[in-house]
Amino acid sequence: MKRVDDFRLRFGKKELVPIVVGGMGVDISTAELALETARLGGIGHISDALVMDVSDRRFDTSFVKDKTRLYKYNIDNSDKSGVKFDLGHLAEATRLHVGKTMEAKQGEGMIFVNCMEKLTMNGPTETLRVRLASSLDAGVDGITLSAGLHLGSFALMEDHPRFRDAKLGIIVSSVRALQIFLRKNARLNRLPDFVVIEGPLAGGHLGFGMDWAQYDLHTIVAEIAAWLKAEQLSIPLIAAGGIFTGSDAVAFLENGSAAVQVATRFTVTNECGLPADTKQEYFKAAEDEIEVNTISPTGYPMRMLKSSPAIGSGIRPGCESYGYLLDGKGNCAYITSYNREVAAHPNDKNISVMDKTCLCTHMRNFKCWTCGHYTYRLKDTSRKLADGSYQMLSAEHVFRDYQFSVNQEILLPA
Repeated sequence: MKRVDDFRLRFGKKELVPIVVGGMGVDISTAELALETARLGGIGHISDALVMDVSDRRFDTSFVKDKTRLYKYNIDNSDKSGVKFDLGHLAEATRLHVGKTMEAKQGEGMIFVNCMEKLTMNGPTETLRVRLASSLDAGVDGITLSAGLHLGSFALMEDHPRFRDAKLGIIVSSVRALQIFLRKNARLNRLPDFVVIEGPLAGGHLGFGMDWAQYDLHTIVAEIAAWLKAEQLSIPLIAAGGIFTGSDAVAFLENGSAAVQVATRFTVTNECGLPADTKQEYFKAAEDEIEVNTISPTGYPMRMLKSSPAIGSGIRPGCESYGYLLDGKGNCAYITSYNREVAAHPNDKNISVMDKTCLCTHMRNFKCWTCGHYTYRLKDTSRKLADGSYQMLSAEHVFRDYQFSVNQEILLPA
């Protein structure tokens, strides 16, 4: 009976344990989690979501405070078109976050940055270019392009000296999305080094509509593998979403996947950036407490715990401090919903906004509890303690369990 450790992900002559830990923002996939994954021979992700805030927390910079002070005059103004990111500060924050992580890397594994196209930042092209280039400048092993088709992202990097050196990949949820990406970038003569195929059971934003339950990851992987074979293209495929055990992973590795990407089980590890009390919420969650809703301003459906404090919150938009989801004209779906509720309840001190959420502020404060479909199974991966809480796990414990387990078994902590 095969184990994950019987397989290897190959990038040229480099061989890796075929386990990728997904890039959960905002600093949920911490540098510590990515470093531990790389030490163990896999691929760890950090995310560049709200990177200036992450830098402030990790390196005592003051990017958010400085931006807030600069645009303080605009806080009560619903027009956010003038609230811009300082591109120099964005580059510095990215180089700090990525560079310091790379400096600390040990072991034979790799560290990638998860880069979300939907973080449009009131300047979609220029801010994305800076984020990508700064990550490459800082020596990151690779970049995973997520939350969007990224049709122009390769072009934004083509003049960078590491464009053909770093490992560059794209997350898709259908063969059509991959076809569009490859067709758009054909002139660059530069294929992606890997493709993450994210299925409908993944955590956070989904690449599906509210009909997500009609889709199946095994089917999508098989369709993409067959199309690549017909086109005589050799690109490693990484299956993601709902892979809860080592045996689940082996099922994909035996059927064409070069690796698997996992995240849910790492949310309750010591190295994960979630607060301890939030990790307990994940442990205790029941199946009926997990929902897919449409409150994200990005327009993508999002899976989360129903008890997330972000749901129904009517906080004032924090764009002067954050504003990562402002489009190129300073608009955000949450601002529209917030202004509607303020107009409808002019005398109410506290309002509730049910259809959208201020994703930047709530993710920054760990109040938007996004999760994978199988989060309700986390309680089966640990031990319940005398006080009713669950024992926290180490990232190494979870990684090794994926790597060596068989027969759908889950190794409990000592």
